[in-house]
Amino acid sequence: MTPNPSLILVIETDRNLGHAIVNQLIADDHPAKLALSTNHAELLAGREPPRLVVLGALDSPCGALELLRKIRAGGSPDTSPWPQDVPVIVLSSNTQEPDLLRAYAAGADDFLARPASYLELRARLEAIMRRTETPRHNQVIQVGPLAINTGAHVATLHSKPITLRHMEYNLLLHLASDPRRVFHKHELMRDVWDYRAAGSTRTLDSHTSRLRHKLSTNGERWIINVRGVGYRLI
Repeated sequence: MTPNPSLILVIETDRNLGHAIVNQLIADDHPAKLALSTNHAELLAGREPPRLVVLGALDSPCGALELLRKIRAGGSPDTSPWPQDVPVIVLSSNTQEPDLLRAYAAGADDFLARPASYLELRARLEAIMRRTETPRHNQVIQVGPLAINTGAHVATLHSKPITLRHMEYNLLLHLASDPRRVFHKHELMRDVWDYRAAGSTRTLDSHTSRLRHKLSTNGERWIINVRGVGYRLI
């Protein structure tokens, strides 16, 4: 079967909720399919790699975050049907801050309370897809030993590749565009995540924390938190 570059795969054990999301996405011209289990999801992904995953509730033994970790672990096409960098939005009934942080640590690109408002879910997934599809000019942005090749969509530090997910790459690219400037949090949420309305910045803080960790392998401090304002690169 030919892969569909626009497919949204909804993974949700609640059949009624899953079908409601899929039907609304299709009505809004977003090709979508529903998987009711981990095995079903991997079967569909193997046939038609998804453009984005909406990950809801999954029954044990493989829960939602366990599947997300499996997606991020990657592997060869023979061992994993998932594109390793596929954007994933997690829908969870557990919405305390530790639950949110666990989801981001496992590899989530965004997080919504389950059941989510469809309009908010649609706005967020469209924002992620716009950001991950936006073409960049083919150039290399150099900030000391940090280099970002916008054509190859690759970042290196001291000539060593850095493994980044879509939104981490976009955040780094935005900060590197003016490395000494302090970017306000609401500005980053608008320009990187495409959120037009004010909202929680925990998504930004979680991604920034992970990105800072990936850049600090040599003990260097790259991302500076300016308290009460936002972030700058150096």
